[in-house]
Amino acid sequence: MTGHENLWMRPERPARGPRPSFSRAALAEAAIRVADAEGLEAISMRRLAADLGAGTMSLYRYVTSKDEVFDLMVDTAVREYLPEDRRPPDDWVEGLRLLAWQARRTMLRHPWLAPLAAGRPQAGPNSARLMETALGMLDGLGLSVDEMLTLVGAVFAYVNGYIQSELAEAEALRRSGLTLAQRLAQHLSFIQSLIATGEYPMLERMTKEAGRQHMGADDRFAYGLDRLLDGVAAGLPRRGAEGSARSR
Repeated sequence: MTGHENLWMRPERPARGPRPSFSRAALAEAAIRVADAEGLEAISMRRLAADLGAGTMSLYRYVTSKDEVFDLMVDTAVREYLPEDRRPPDDWVEGLRLLAWQARRTMLRHPWLAPLAAGRPQAGPNSARLMETALGMLDGLGLSVDEMLTLVGAVFAYVNGYIQSELAEAEALRRSGLTLAQRLAQHLSFIQSLIATGEYPMLERMTKEAGRQHMGADDRFAYGLDRLLDGVAAGLPRRGAEGSARSR
């Protein structure tokens, strides 16, 4: 086995040697359980082998490194973006919205997923199925493949960035042991000193008006996603834009 071959092109059952005692899917699921409970830093080949009841070196019959374990984890989690019992709607706006919300739910279930997926190519079977589904939603709108790839990428970049900020804020509050109101109160005097200079009118307005609509994390996510999809629809070729308007 060499590290230069695509992970999914290598046979899971080697032509020679002992019969595998588990599968790559079981390895991925074991790694996900550890990461969900304890974070990525808790994953090691020794830990996974112990959880699977196998010898550490036996794992190298399935993967060449821990990095390939991460590839398996990402591709396994991406499967959750596309529930098996739901067919994506024909309306591309609703379809991309569904994918975005399902991706957010998945990333909240697996807090390690967003930062891990952002830094590596996603070329596994579930990632390919996701891309096939997303591009299929945009097919027929008069866009080139490059344009469709850019738009799909923009939607998932929004989801990924929003989730990473959301999780980072929650983790910062957890580490501080403070509520959001308590943490804001810590900075109140400094903010008031800035406002007193008269050079920060928008900051002053923010302190007076922000929060009146009580937008929670879900509402902020929905608002930003809808504006993004509105922008995509506005930039479509006329025929595609008219079709989108009718579908709404």
